Amino acid sequence: MSTPTIGVLALQGDVREHLTALATADALARPVRRPEELEDLDGLVIPGGESTTMSKLAVAFGMLEPLREFVGSGKPVYGTCAGMIMLADKLLDGRADQETLGGIDMIVRRNAFGRQNESFEAAVEMAGVGGGAVQGVFIRAPWVESTGAAVEVLASYDGHTVAVRQGNVLATSFHPELTGDHRVHAYFVDMVRAGA
Repeated sequence: MSTPTIGVLALQGDVREHLTALATADALARPVRRPEELEDLDGLVIPGGESTTMSKLAVAFGMLEPLREFVGSGKPVYGTCAGMIMLADKLLDGRADQETLGGIDMIVRRNAFGRQNESFEAAVEMAGVGGGAVQGVFIRAPWVESTGAAVEVLASYDGHTVAVRQGNVLATSFHPELTGDHRVHAYFVDMVRAGA
């Protein structure tokens, strides 16, 4: 597969930036808002945004179960920030009614790096991504408290896990789509090609 088709969940969050990053990484990228738009995708990105709102919108738009089925299908999925929270099997500091999709055997703590005004950028060395550190943008970012045996830790920052992979599911605490450096997206596009 030379040009995979990758959707970006477009319920809320930084959709446009992911579409641009994926296109730069030689994928055909398109927004996804309805269950039927998942059907012919080779992969899916769940963007950053506000995880509680994203969870509620997924329920309201009838997307929650179709998204869970997509994640469970084995097709590659990548979540950034709120997307990482959505892909966690377990969640700390979430609302009592907050739903996740699961997919990665990890416990994620919401807003672990602090509030909006404590957002920051930092260089992050990420396994599998060549060319030196990537610039991570951390905005009310989560971190991974713990992982199961099948989860590969790809990056840490300040002693906390910030990038993980379990099979075909990838997640980062930070937003690589906001930097203009599209190497993490290229890594994911390569995952999609390999998964096909």
